Amino acid sequence: MTSEFEAHQRLAAFGNQLIEVHVWLRELLDDLTDGLDDYFAGRGLPATDLRAHCLAFCSALARHHTGEDRGAFPAIAEEFPELRPVLTELKTDHNQIEWLLGNLRKLLDGLPEQPDPAAQTRVRAELDALSAVMQTHFIYEEKKLISVLNGMDVPAWRERPPAFLLRED
Repeated sequence: MTSEFEAHQRLAAFGNQLIEVHVWLRELLDDLTDGLDDYFAGRGLPATDLRAHCLAFCSALARHHTGEDRGAFPAIAEEFPELRPVLTELKTDHNQIEWLLGNLRKLLDGLPEQPDPAAQTRVRAELDALSAVMQTHFIYEEKKLISVLNGMDVPAWRERPPAFLLRED
């Protein structure tokens, strides 16, 4: 028996699914940001839980971008060669986002058990940079690729959703 979500995934155009994944990733970042704000305000989750939350978010975003780089972008480039410069720009964004995620992970790995104003300033700056790049990237990607993805029919993606279309609810 298939779930309502699985049935929806089979019927939804790939571009619409991409938007849903982007919404989910934005929500994960918002949750992490809220958790860190609470921690630095002296309430909320302990540092170890925030590190785990960060790892989950970072892993989901990395899986999404790796799936695009290895699966979606080659398929799009083959069918729409005029989009290769756009895909190159998006891959460059992926590298920048991965670098920012690495910086954030390092900061959270060193997060003190008790809130520290100096750590808060560094973490907030990294979160703001990540959020800005991620938002700009998603908007650009959606503007350039949604209609293309919605027009594509890749049976293998319908049978088994690729990594860039996966989310964990």
